[in-house]
Amino acid sequence: MPRLRRVRGTVSRTGLVMRTPALQSKDVLAGLLFLFVGGIAFYTALDYSFGTVARMGPGFFPRVLAVVLMLFGLVTLARGLVSRDPVHGRWGWAPLALLVVAITAFGYLMERAGMIPALVVLFVTSAWAGHEFRMREVVVLTAVMCLMATAVFVWGLGLPYRLFVVPG
Repeated sequence: MPRLRRVRGTVSRTGLVMRTPALQSKDVLAGLLFLFVGGIAFYTALDYSFGTVARMGPGFFPRVLAVVLMLFGLVTLARGLVSRDPVHGRWGWAPLALLVVAITAFGYLMERAGMIPALVVLFVTSAWAGHEFRMREVVVLTAVMCLMATAVFVWGLGLPYRLFVVPG
């Protein structure tokens, strides 16, 4: 008697299991996206000197991070080629637009309003883009992340970020 093997995919009207095409698999698409973004980041970082592990240059961290992202992409792509889980639903254009607005507003407000207001706008707008927006959780998360960012970047690393910009 032949061994039955479980195959993932969608079931047709006849009851046969059809494998999802590779380019319609969510993990394949995510892996390709990670590879693409990592490749662009690596290519962009080639303009900066790499340095050594002891004396890191300005291109060290971006290149290492890009390689890690591309490795995640390869693993995700391989997993997607094996599982072929299909993409369900449609693109969430509104949440995507809100995330772009949040990041753009952060960059704009960082110099004009200070790090704390920029982070507040970033976290609140990003949370609003999600499915479950709970104001109490967003306020707590924003307060903790603002405190951590201040502790790491301003107090710990001594970066010259102004916490608040007072007009005048």
